[in-house]
Amino acid sequence: MLTWEELENKCRNCYRCSLGQTRTNLVFGVGNKQSDILFVGEGPGYYEDMQGEPFVGAAGKLLDKMLASINLDRTQVYIANVVKCRPPQNRDPLPDEQKACLDYLRIQFLLIKPKIIVCLGRIAAQAIISPDFRITKSRGIWFNKKGIDIIATYHPSALLRDESKKRPAWEDLKSIKKKYEEVRNLQ
Repeated sequence: MLTWEELENKCRNCYRCSLGQTRTNLVFGVGNKQSDILFVGEGPGYYEDMQGEPFVGAAGKLLDKMLASINLDRTQVYIANVVKCRPPQNRDPLPDEQKACLDYLRIQFLLIKPKIIVCLGRIAAQAIISPDFRITKSRGIWFNKKGIDIIATYHPSALLRDESKKRPAWEDLKSIKKKYEEVRNLQ
């Protein structure tokens, strides 16, 4: 098993797909490496690529508010992405790019050992829950894989584009908070 430092160095020197050629910065992940809860987005955008940290643009500010609404912040959770490098023009990461990077996310998961995974958006849910996952149909439903509770909700950028998704996302957040409290009470 790689250490955090070894994994980050491996990612920094990765050119398994073309995204490694065009990135400004690796966007490895941020937060509490012993957290019970892992939030996974799809991939870095422009601001994330510039700063080397996930969720720092407008969607990141909204994610911070979402976390605060359930009494969490970035110091209590770990935030990562399916891909660690920005896709050009913020397009969805291609299947081969996701496949090239997914092992890195798996190792992050093994190092963190979270009890809960929150998939932020369709791409993360398809990578983690099921390739045929439909966010509008199955968001807010809890899945259990190998003892890990997994839920998908709308990506913060989707909430910025479509205000009508905010109410269902709030319901998801309340469910996440309840599950997180259950996990914390079992320890």
